[in-house]
Amino acid sequence: MLFLVIEDFHGADRKEIYRRFRDKGRLKPDELVVHHSWIAADMSRCFLLVEADDVTILQRWAIEWNDLVEFEIIPVATSKDMVAALAGHL
Repeated sequence: MLFLVIEDFHGADRKEIYRRFRDKGRLKPDELVVHHSWIAADMSRCFLLVEADDVTILQRWAIEWNDLVEFEIIPVATSKDMVAALAGHL
């Protein structure tokens, strides 16, 4: 499954976030695949497209950062997959 993850850094020490990332990496489970990530221009949020077999993998990852980052996790599908899924209903 694909997920759009929004990491919200508001109210957090952004330098501490980047120090942890520099020193320890993403701290993600091996089963979590990060396809792309983008940082907002004001460094207030990070947007990631990730893939995992189930949401508990993302929950294990989020717990490593929950002292510094708030997560929003949104299941998504590609446009191509959605068109295929809806083909019989259009």
